[in-house]
Amino acid sequence: MKKVLVAGGGGFIGGWLVKELLTKGYKVSAVDIKPVSEWHQISPEATNSSRDLSLLDNCTESTLGVDEVYNLAADMGGMGFIENNKAACMLTVLINTHLLMASKVNKISKYFFASSACVYNADKQNKTLVQPLKEEDSYPAMPEDGYGWEKLFSERMCRHLYEDYGLETRVARYHNIYGPNGTWEGGREKAPAALCRKVAESKLSGAKSINVWGDGEQTRSFTYIKDCIEGTLKLMDSDIREPLNIGSSEMISINELTRIIEQIARVKLDRIHDLSAPKGVRGRNSDNTKILQLLNWQPRVSLKEGLKETYQWIEQEVADVIKASWADCASCCEIFLVTTS
Repeated sequence: MKKVLVAGGGGFIGGWLVKELLTKGYKVSAVDIKPVSEWHQISPEATNSSRDLSLLDNCTESTLGVDEVYNLAADMGGMGFIENNKAACMLTVLINTHLLMASKVNKISKYFFASSACVYNADKQNKTLVQPLKEEDSYPAMPEDGYGWEKLFSERMCRHLYEDYGLETRVARYHNIYGPNGTWEGGREKAPAALCRKVAESKLSGAKSINVWGDGEQTRSFTYIKDCIEGTLKLMDSDIREPLNIGSSEMISINELTRIIEQIARVKLDRIHDLSAPKGVRGRNSDNTKILQLLNWQPRVSLKEGLKETYQWIEQEVADVIKASWADCASCCEIFLVTTS
């Protein structure tokens, strides 16, 4: 039975990956810095533990007896978090550094690193109708400050660990992964989840408007979580050592993304554009030519399909929060009436 470590197993992508690896019959160890009770998904069949993987000793212990490592651990979030927490994002380099060192010592057979489209040169993303980003567009280097630099540096570490020590490494550049069981509130959520939450809150509360960051004309492509997991496993099982895009090529503006979510929710809302909010690059899209040629793979889930699943899950989460707040309010009122009667 293959033994696999998923670093960041308590996160959004990590939780989905753990579930899929278990269906393949692997023995999975999931590790995350968060307490297990706070994980996005918990698979009881896996060995789940809370551990700080920025520390070398913890990485050495976690990789002992393991065949493969999937490193998805990172201190990150949506653009609001990335732009305001550059140092925290950069410090994630300790996780990849120490996991690579431990994997070398413990003779791991294969190592996966989850990189990001934030590694790409900003000059190629300064207009809405951008050319899709090819893997070669990461150089000359001008990545997203903080988070993008950490990812690009960690990619190079993977490359050199193979060149110098023979550690087989695989690198995926994820493009805006979204779906159910992810972060949808608290400041770390990405655009699809944030907009789904805002629309759901307005719908359930009877509000007539939502706040949208920027003018809404900025463009992106968004990749459904199931496609992300499928592409990740396809890459891990291959002999491709160079970084590959794992992302949808279905580019869309934020305004159009909002309109699709409104259609799914069956509401029509006024939009208040916050031009001072973090916006990231003007446009970004994935060029899937290389992964299609090398692995005969590309995403299959359309944006509308994925958003429908995502919105329905987030609306239920929002509804549960509202119900809980009403229950708390009713309990307080009952206590007040008893104590004052």
